[in-house]
Amino acid sequence: MAQTGFTPISLYYSSTATNVPTNTNLAAGELAINTADGKLFYKDSSNVVQVIGTKGGGIGSSTTTQVLYNNAGVVVGNANLTTVSGSLNSTNTFGFKNRIINGAMVIDQRNAGASVTVTSGTYTLDRWYCASSVSSKYSVQQNAGSVTPPTGFTKYLGFTSLSAYSSGSTDNFNTTQSIEGFNVADLAWGTANAKTVTLSFQVYSSLTGTFSGSLQNSAVNRSYPFTFTISSASTWTPIAITIAGDTSGTWATDNSAGLNVTFNLGCGSTLLGTAGAWAGANYKGATGSTSVVGTNGATFYITGVQLETGSQATSFDFRNYGTELALCQRYCYRWTAGVAFSYVSLIRQYSTTNGTALVKLPVAMRGTISGSTIAINSANWDYSVTAINPVSNQSADNNYVQCDVTGTFAGASYCGALGSSGTAQANWIQWTSEL
Repeated sequence: MAQTGFTPISLYYSSTATNVPTNTNLAAGELAINTADGKLFYKDSSNVVQVIGTKGGGIGSSTTTQVLYNNAGVVVGNANLTTVSGSLNSTNTFGFKNRIINGAMVIDQRNAGASVTVTSGTYTLDRWYCASSVSSKYSVQQNAGSVTPPTGFTKYLGFTSLSAYSSGSTDNFNTTQSIEGFNVADLAWGTANAKTVTLSFQVYSSLTGTFSGSLQNSAVNRSYPFTFTISSASTWTPIAITIAGDTSGTWATDNSAGLNVTFNLGCGSTLLGTAGAWAGANYKGATGSTSVVGTNGATFYITGVQLETGSQATSFDFRNYGTELALCQRYCYRWTAGVAFSYVSLIRQYSTTNGTALVKLPVAMRGTISGSTIAINSANWDYSVTAINPVSNQSADNNYVQCDVTGTFAGASYCGALGSSGTAQANWIQWTSEL
């Protein structure tokens, strides 16, 4: 209804369904509407009447070069468009498709790109744990060897064998990312509705042959060994492996480990099984696969690791750096001073040797911070701080942690600051809540 005193805009129209204006009915650029079937028309500069809208749909065209879809996102007419099940809301089209965190290997809070020789088991780049049943058989470094990463990537996770080691039957050499149960709950593994997933990555090695890895549950009593082939040495090779979801076993769907993605670096025969099938055993890789630690100086580099639902590998899910860092900080947060006289928290001193600090964490950590899950470097702290230990009254949302601080203080009822002295620009404190 037009506002009082104004004349409403009136289009050339028909109330008879299927009626279409002719080019003699309209001037160039003039609109017409069929009020019965809800179609909107105009005449273009070539003197042709075109459909530009339909009832229940967006702006589009019935010509073969346009797309029409309704409010539910379902395509009702298209050309030159590939759709999945006729819907724009298809698997992996939108949202957080990659279940791997730091798959592009850009976050390295603990080591800042430095090389680490693995002595037993340790986290290297964020979210990537390295196992070594025998000490010092390989080293790990972000961008080890300084080769050019594959197109679109700037970082990779690099392994270098430090000897020619012949693995015993129970030896374990691998790198694994444990994915939190909340992040894979929708896969419905362990049920009849288990979803298929596709694991994709890019790999580079001085060796050629058949390599392997596995998917496992947290109890490591359900395993799917897989293989992949590197045909050309020292060349980035894209890999995609499709795996039918496991309908058996127990798969966590809470904040504990829900699914482990493992790459085998030279495990013994006890930890290797038949590729391409689910098994009720602890397998880190496939029988007969190449051992990286078996050749002195051998290299194995990997990046672009992606685990997604569906049977097709799609383009890598690049997330902005801030988002990726925050995802990593749910499991590990390292505060580094960076400059002299940099502080992370106040200290309430309650004796000459002890105080408490309440630290605000940048994101909610996965679980309770306790025991040895706080680490510091030990020099050049204000108040000669030597230890920081968590106490039980961490906030329920895991955003704050209260810590006991050991140092040299003025005494009860004094306040100080937890941070670096004037010469301690590299001081750090690390809180972890890994899976």
